Amino acid sequence: MCTDCHLSRERNKTVPGEGPENAEVMLIGEAPGSNEDKQGRPFVGAAGRVLQEFLDLGKLRREDVYITNTVKCRPPNNRDPLTVELIACRKYLDRQIEAISPKVLVTLGRHALTSFLPNETISKARGIPRSVNGRTLFPIYHPAAALYKQNIRKVIEEDIMKLPALIEELSFFKKEVSYPADVEPETGEQLSVD
Repeated sequence: MCTDCHLSRERNKTVPGEGPENAEVMLIGEAPGSNEDKQGRPFVGAAGRVLQEFLDLGKLRREDVYITNTVKCRPPNNRDPLTVELIACRKYLDRQIEAISPKVLVTLGRHALTSFLPNETISKARGIPRSVNGRTLFPIYHPAAALYKQNIRKVIEEDIMKLPALIEELSFFKKEVSYPADVEPETGEQLSVD
């Protein structure tokens, strides 16, 4: 059991994440909340219900995506994770990304975003895919923001609707072309009209 930072002293359960080991999409939130700390599962409280609504809208099933957080233990009183906590947990997040190798990393909120792009703001970066360390990063607002601000809900809905096309596009470009054994691939030489 990890004791790399002081969050380990107050946690009930660690919340490493859940989902298939071959998920095409990894959702990365901020930190576990109270319900997550009790159950040891990510996004099972009110924000989890909102996240499920957004996944349904984007035609994604929870059981097909991997869901985790930047820190794996609940900060007291749901405060923002401290830099020392983010640093302590980063090795676990990096291992998850490496092991699962998703096509898209969807950062949920500003803390998840700035753990990859420290100088970006969520209001400017959201909904714009970008390449970070050879992976596609797709930032959106945290689902909890939709609980309090209706205008943010609409923005998240717009962004989540872009995900299926982004996944399809990445799948198309990453497919390897295979030829039947009796067919030679074209060499790319131009034909002469003479």
